Amino acid sequence: MSIAEMIKAHPDVAGNLNEPLATAVRHAMFCAAICNSCADACMAEEMDMRRCIRLCLDCSDVCTATYRIATRRTASNEELIQATLRLCIQACETCAAECEKHDNDHCRRCAQMCRECARDCKAALETF
Repeated sequence: MSIAEMIKAHPDVAGNLNEPLATAVRHAMFCAAICNSCADACMAEEMDMRRCIRLCLDCSDVCTATYRIATRRTASNEELIQATLRLCIQACETCAAECEKHDNDHCRRCAQMCRECARDCKAALETF
């Protein structure tokens, strides 16, 4: 199943898919799950990972809100979509910067996903 195809099938989209926005939605979904998983893995670490856990959970929540709002196409609210994309960029960049401070696989993977999500949200913003 493709999220892009689902959005494209919406009657208000009428087949005119905003590809960069669909990509941002897809990566926000992935980023939400990866940040959530990273936060859980941070809890299992022996060192104090409170800040990383907090930022991962915040990022996961923002990414979830972003993909949910951006996939709603009925009576589109472009101002809110743009605002959530900007917030998602901020949350992802903040989370990535923190995760990049830690030498473990889960934080490296989380930082990479956050950077990709931020990049795609920036590209989606350019389409408005």
